[in-house]
Amino acid sequence: MVFVIDKHKKPLMPCSEKRARLLLERGRAVVHRMIPFTIRLKDRTVETSQFQPLRIKLDPGSKTTGVAVTLEGAKGVHVPFLGEVVHKPGIKAQLDNRRSLRRNRRNRKTRYRPARFQNRQHQNGWLPPSLEARVNQTLHAVEKLCRSLPIVALSVEHVKFDTQKLEHPEISGVEYQQGTLLGYEVREYLLEKWSRACVYCGATDTPLEIEHLTPKSRGGSNRISNLALACRGCNQAKGNQTAAEFGFASIQTQAQKPLKDAAMMNATRWRLYEQLRATGLPVEGGSGARTKMQRIAHNLPKEHYYDALCVGASTPDAFTAVSAYVQVWSAKGRGTRQMCGTNKFGIPIRHRSRKKNHFGFQTGDLVQAVFPNGKHTGIHRGRVTVRAKGSFVVMTPRGRVEGNWKHCTVIQRDGGWDYDAVHAH
Repeated sequence: MVFVIDKHKKPLMPCSEKRARLLLERGRAVVHRMIPFTIRLKDRTVETSQFQPLRIKLDPGSKTTGVAVTLEGAKGVHVPFLGEVVHKPGIKAQLDNRRSLRRNRRNRKTRYRPARFQNRQHQNGWLPPSLEARVNQTLHAVEKLCRSLPIVALSVEHVKFDTQKLEHPEISGVEYQQGTLLGYEVREYLLEKWSRACVYCGATDTPLEIEHLTPKSRGGSNRISNLALACRGCNQAKGNQTAAEFGFASIQTQAQKPLKDAAMMNATRWRLYEQLRATGLPVEGGSGARTKMQRIAHNLPKEHYYDALCVGASTPDAFTAVSAYVQVWSAKGRGTRQMCGTNKFGIPIRHRSRKKNHFGFQTGDLVQAVFPNGKHTGIHRGRVTVRAKGSFVVMTPRGRVEGNWKHCTVIQRDGGWDYDAVHAH
């Protein structure tokens, strides 16, 4: 799929690679952006064009967010775009490191100052920077798609688990969800909590059964804290014993701990849902249980982009065509403002230059490097790390490549993102 915009840079319906090549050869279009590839028509405007409904569907995740775009055509629902937004890792670790360095510097160079942390208060709705960044990166990806496609609606999985209903003792088992979603909430919660493996032997490539750590015949309940996943062999071997009697007392303790990732994702999903509603487009919500049920009904593998494709009630009974490629957009940020490098003890040992641009390049630019000789002979494409001495490093999907700046050509200036395309499973 190729993104298309009119001569006023407003989004039009996407086209195929073949049609885009013909438009460029006939002079009716020019290349507007290389990655993701976008063409601009010279003789077309939004007012003289026809459109079909396009919908963005999102499946938020802690590390990767699935994205899919569906097109409701006359012959059924097409899927012209599948993608993944890979969130930037290590934000909390970087903030902790900065906090440590500043505290160390203050202790070395200033007199004692009274603590002021009690005067600092967070506003209502505050999220930690690592979670706020995850929401902002997803919104940025949606914004980029809306600039290139005439989107008319959005769908998002805005709740993964109903943790309150799972934990309340007055609601036994799965009685609160007797109906189409029977069992999906509890099973999906347990799969996430126990890493999709048997809690006793660690088996992953076998059907897993929900079992009671303390058997019901010995006073055990249907509460989520008393449930785990086990393979059939371990489940039968355990029999009427408790997990502690079976030799796994640690599992009994671990089961009492809540799933922190579930609470974290619930918080970010609702923030994302509210921000998407603020765009003015109709937003459809859905639960993780419904997503899984519809993905299984379509016989699709467990992937982030396929989960996104099956979000919400707008998912049809069948798809007429699905993209064979997945666009992977990785959030990289725009570098760091830290000017002083330290050793493992926090002592300054090096300082960065204030100059960011070297030989017409800047760290983060997407470049194409053609090295005629040496260890990395060939054509390479990726994000560049510049050096004042002229020896640049290009980060490609296959690894790190180093060479002289004279063999590099800028494809696209730094936008804080890295782009790749892979085959869909």
